[in-house]
Amino acid sequence: MYHVFVVSDGTGVTAEQVLSAALIQFADAEVEVERRPGVLTEEQVRQVVQEAAQVGGFIVHTLVSDKLREVMLRTGRLHNVETIDLMGPLLARLSQQLAISPAEKPGLFRQLNEEYFRRIETVEFAFRHDDGLRAHELPQAEIVLVGVSRTFKTPLSIYLAFKGWFVANVPILLKAKPPSALFDLPSGRVFGLTIDPVRLAGLRRVRQEHLGGATGEYADPDFVRREVEYALSIFRSQPGWPIVGVTDKPIEEIASEILALTGQA
Repeated sequence: MYHVFVVSDGTGVTAEQVLSAALIQFADAEVEVERRPGVLTEEQVRQVVQEAAQVGGFIVHTLVSDKLREVMLRTGRLHNVETIDLMGPLLARLSQQLAISPAEKPGLFRQLNEEYFRRIETVEFAFRHDDGLRAHELPQAEIVLVGVSRTFKTPLSIYLAFKGWFVANVPILLKAKPPSALFDLPSGRVFGLTIDPVRLAGLRRVRQEHLGGATGEYADPDFVRREVEYALSIFRSQPGWPIVGVTDKPIEEIASEILALTGQA
């Protein structure tokens, strides 16, 4: 069952009708729609985002106010809640075609462009700072993921980048010292990813078979256990590094846990 919150600064009827028309194309999906009309304050926006986060839902909205849409976008990002803006793209395209801005909303098109280009920038950043690349630039990252191989650092980085976060990731290798720049980052910015060694050994065996088996101790259970323990010893030596377990968790769940731990939600 999918939970959709229809949010509007008016009655919400228009947004609900548009959503209903679109959902006809997804006849097999079980969707529960809850309309939230009269959302006129930033606090109301934050409240509905938190409610959506609690039930794993998402939001469709027709907020006209630039400020409320910005709050909706930012709060949704912090709580890992997808927010679908029905009004903004239409107003932006109309302002482009009509060569004028919406009445009293001069910053709308610029704001949408900034969101679009920020997402491009964050995704490019994640690729440039994958697997320990450009460690000297780690201070530019908002989130740094650290863990042994196959703890989902790269897919998590890309997922969070699509959400608008600047993310880097750094591998932990047995007996190898991580880059010094990592230990100079502010508290709460670095997240240690850990996983059950038995489960990890299984994942690495699959990877090893894919690579033709020439990977040395990579999938050896004892080696894997020692590497996970080594990573944990590093994480625990840094009180400001939250430790996140990733065993058998989907990327979305891990990302939500990381965002909750940022302290910015």
